Amino acid sequence: MPSALIIHGHFYQPPRENPWTGEVDPEPGAAPFHDWNERVHAECYAPNIVNYPLINFNFGPTLLSWLETHHHDTYQKILTADRESAAARGGHGNAIAQAYGHAILPLCSERDRLTQVVWGLADFRYRFGREAEALWLPETAANDDVLALLIEQRMRYVILAPNQAKGEIDTSKPYLFRHPDRSNRSIAVFFYNGPLARAIAFERALASSRGLVEKFVSAASGGGLVNVATDGETYGHHFKFGDLCLTHALTIEAKPAGFWITNYAQYLDHHPPETEVEIDNGPEGEGSSWSCVHGVGRWSRDCGCHTGGEPGWNQAWRKPLRIALNFLRDDAAKKFERVGSELLRDPWAARNNYIDVVLDPDHAREEFLQRHAVRPAQESRVWNLLEMQRSALLMFTSCGWFFSDLAGIETIQVLRYAARVIDLLNQLGLDPPRQEFLDLLAEAKSNRPEKGNGAEIFLALAK
Repeated sequence: MPSALIIHGHFYQPPRENPWTGEVDPEPGAAPFHDWNERVHAECYAPNIVNYPLINFNFGPTLLSWLETHHHDTYQKILTADRESAAARGGHGNAIAQAYGHAILPLCSERDRLTQVVWGLADFRYRFGREAEALWLPETAANDDVLALLIEQRMRYVILAPNQAKGEIDTSKPYLFRHPDRSNRSIAVFFYNGPLARAIAFERALASSRGLVEKFVSAASGGGLVNVATDGETYGHHFKFGDLCLTHALTIEAKPAGFWITNYAQYLDHHPPETEVEIDNGPEGEGSSWSCVHGVGRWSRDCGCHTGGEPGWNQAWRKPLRIALNFLRDDAAKKFERVGSELLRDPWAARNNYIDVVLDPDHAREEFLQRHAVRPAQESRVWNLLEMQRSALLMFTSCGWFFSDLAGIETIQVLRYAARVIDLLNQLGLDPPRQEFLDLLAEAKSNRPEKGNGAEIFLALAK
């Protein structure tokens, strides 16, 4: 019997739009392209059109929104690839959903974690025309609470890194994670092959399709499943011509080498999990991930993980940045609940449903108001409240913490969303805690002395 081969590509860019204009401002670092979305599209998203019918994949909702507007042909081919794969693989499309704003879910408030998941699933349903069978966890960040939420949202499986298992595991088979409430509800867990993923992402395994398939063969020596997950941008953007290597490997060389090319959902039809697993909940239960050996410290403190920078740089700015944004989030949430209760029957249920308006404002607005608004509806106030909450969710896009310095474009982008929250609170007459927020943000210091602290960066750039 042939070994199963599953390649998963996580295709994602952070939201880059100016929060006031909805357009992406020029990003000089992406030259000769206007911005990084355009550059990565040219190097990766368009060239991989032939691979989407062959691999398991997810696209971030904010990236799909940008593609729909700016490269509609690529967008349509992604949707078509899912339909074609569903027809070829027992009704199971290759695409899976992703948590909406790529926030680190274990670090979110409970309400925000739910909204991020609900919005991601609604976005998937709207675009792909079916229910998602799985949801990609940003940075694969998970703890028991996150997996419990996926079970409650009826997800069939999840993809995690091998280091996220508690104890030794075998990546050639799926495992069963049971809901912590002992209700016997469960989700299948696939742990991807770590050495193979590292070879593809960082060790030039994409230099040769023959060499790549030889690595697949070596990984399959024990039989069962060979599965690997990497950033989708590896194939063409991070590694030039990596898309062509993947295409040749999957269309020409893998089948003669004895592989059944499939996706996770189809594989589960034939090989349901039999062994239970617990996951590593990380320090103090805050979670584990695929890109931080310290759990999820990379998005909350100076844990030691970084992307380079200059000698002597540190990431001590991460903790005060999160403290400041958490403070602004909580203040905005209290005001949203108080004022929202006067305008909406259930403000938090309305926030979870607001994704329908974000996706299709021309058709969803009136139905949304009929369902949620207290009549007569104060429409402009309702929309400003909900847009304030949308910006509050996007403040926590993981890229804001991932890189080397507070003054990077990714961190400035999350600060721009914070500025938008303050702006909308002001428009609503809700007394934004601007000075308190700036005082907290001032504790975050850039490694570039000329950039100053977080408050100075906020005032000079984000606003």
